[in-house]
Amino acid sequence: MDRVVVQPIDKDKFRVYKDLSYQGIYIPKGFVTNGANIPRIFWSLFPPNSPEYLSAVVIHDYMCANVSEYGYEKADRYFYDAMVEIGVSKWKAKLFYFCVKWYHKFKVFKNRGTPLAGL
Repeated sequence: MDRVVVQPIDKDKFRVYKDLSYQGIYIPKGFVTNGANIPRIFWSLFPPNSPEYLSAVVIHDYMCANVSEYGYEKADRYFYDAMVEIGVSKWKAKLFYFCVKWYHKFKVFKNRGTPLAGL
């Protein structure tokens, strides 16, 4: 897999500078990403825009931006697979995978509403 080439365009925003493809997913030049959404407290351990995993982050961001086409489960799985493929340690890839999977489960649950809403 090729590494992503990005251009900083604003604080925490990057534009994909060169087309990127991975397992049939095509990320066009010009796609804008904010990098990894890692809580600030963990930045010393996991910098949000580390080249170590930025390519996988961009793939995941693109798939999530087009969730109606790909779905969160597929986006999360491709994120994990891409991390492993580019050489991220398995423990770190599993940790990141667990976090995005948990986040998406919470997001979907939260957006469904609660049974007691409106009472």
